[in-house]
Amino acid sequence: MEPNHPLLDSYILNQSNKSKPKICFVPTASGDSDSYTSRFYQFFEQMNCEPSHLSLFKPPTRDLAGFLLEKDIIYVGGGNTKNLLALWKEWGLDLVMKEAWEQGIILAGISAGSI
Repeated sequence: MEPNHPLLDSYILNQSNKSKPKICFVPTASGDSDSYTSRFYQFFEQMNCEPSHLSLFKPPTRDLAGFLLEKDIIYVGGGNTKNLLALWKEWGLDLVMKEAWEQGIILAGISAGSI
């Protein structure tokens, strides 16, 4: 999220054909940084969407696959790619992300999240 340059974030939202897309931020690569997650909500709560986030340090549910696969857009934040991949593999999110892609869920991200 770039608060002074919202074009990328707006573009990502516009890729969905939903009138009010469900977008989920996954801040794993930043260690679930609270300030990073707050910036996500500061921007997306002002947009025509339903923002949420997935923390692996404080999971919102035991059914992480169900939580993510109901979203229209999954937005992965930047940070440490190696840690992100290790945690995703441990939690099975690597397979969930593949399933999301196969279902046509928009996958987006910046820095480590774009990989």
